[in-house]
Amino acid sequence: MYLTIKEVADYLSLSESYIKSLVLQGEIRAVHDGTQYLINKEQFNNHREQMETYKKLIADYLSEPIPEDIDVKDED
Repeated sequence: MYLTIKEVADYLSLSESYIKSLVLQGEIRAVHDGTQYLINKEQFNNHREQMETYKKLIADYLSEPIPEDIDVKDED
């Protein structure tokens, strides 16, 4: 399935200008049909999976309770 730059930006939650700059730099493969760039959605599957894993790790870390106050003695 091919998407436009706007659709890819929405799909990845990034700005359109950033996606377009990546396309122009050759970081994202795209086809230019004369009026717009078309980008194959399948090339982002790995990125989406990694972002979901990262979000889960951050959520787990933030939901971890703060440990009890350890009795730290001031050595000074």
